[in-house]
Amino acid sequence: MNAARRGPPVPRSRSGVYGRRHERTGSEPATAQSAVRLRLLLSALFTPLCLAAAAGFALWAAASGGGSSPGSGPLWGIALACGLLGLLGAVDLGVLVARLRRERGGPR
Repeated sequence: MNAARRGPPVPRSRSGVYGRRHERTGSEPATAQSAVRLRLLLSALFTPLCLAAAAGFALWAAASGGGSSPGSGPLWGIALACGLLGLLGAVDLGVLVARLRRERGGPR
């Protein structure tokens, strides 16, 4: 990409790794930030819940017989979906903890 077409670089006003990708075009305040503490709370709450649900559905799928309803296929699918949500929550939790440490200047 041609740097001359994009205009002057936008200053980093947040603690993100890459800074802003686009200039502000809306009416949001210049100091607007995401609700990091709410994301931290939700990730801490739902990560273990999703992982426990994944384990529960996997055990249910393993114990279900050939003619049972629901079948083992949909149960494995739900277990996989819950596991992926739990993994996504764990990654988000790690990113948020690292961001809070970086903003506060704490131990790394």
